[in-house]
Amino acid sequence: MQFKNFTPHTINLNDGSEFISEGIARVNSTFTPFENGVCRQVLGELTGLPEPEEGVLFIVSALCLEKAKQMGRTDCVAPASGHPEVIRVTEGERKGQIISVPGFIA
Repeated sequence: MQFKNFTPHTINLNDGSEFISEGIARVNSTFTPFENGVCRQVLGELTGLPEPEEGVLFIVSALCLEKAKQMGRTDCVAPASGHPEVIRVTEGERKGQIISVPGFIA
């Protein structure tokens, strides 16, 4: 399986794999009015995502992955940035920033 990165950032895996951005997939969204301090996000059009390619999984943001699933796309994944094996900066002003992820979520 080949991965193509359509996030704005290079994605690094814990095993040393690196996926440089090849484009940017984005999803437009709107928001409902607030009721009791809470609103809903409504996902709009997904742009910048190529047509499906045999043997290719497209790396996208979690929001784009959600929209792609709604559209019936099964060829998208997002970085597993909430996984307990994420590696983060441990010191300094960048403390907590993600350095690498263990893999992807579908």
